[in-house]
Amino acid sequence: MTLSEIEVARVKKALDSFMQMRRPPPHIRPQLDLGYRISGHSVEIFEIRPAWDGRSHGRHESAVAKATFVRSRNLWRVFWQRRDLKWHSYQPASEVKSIDEFLSLVAEDRHACFFG
Repeated sequence: MTLSEIEVARVKKALDSFMQMRRPPPHIRPQLDLGYRISGHSVEIFEIRPAWDGRSHGRHESAVAKATFVRSRNLWRVFWQRRDLKWHSYQPASEVKSIDEFLSLVAEDRHACFFG
């Protein structure tokens, strides 16, 4: 089941606030930026960079963090992406009670799992 409209609005507000704090200055954004997407009951934060080959005009997204809402338990499961490009449960805090707690974990990045 997807997030309700009210939940999406609350999540977007929290993510927009996080992005204001973490995004690089405007003059750097063509080379490095942050973005997010909400899909179903998951939120993903990613880095945006120009295509690596320099010839194409595309962009490359690199995953930073992911949280999935578990409605039956009313909590968010926290994930990070390892070198194998698979999502792994974030230890020591694999579950949090709110999107704000998730964003605090990502911002703190105590174990250098999200931003390296």
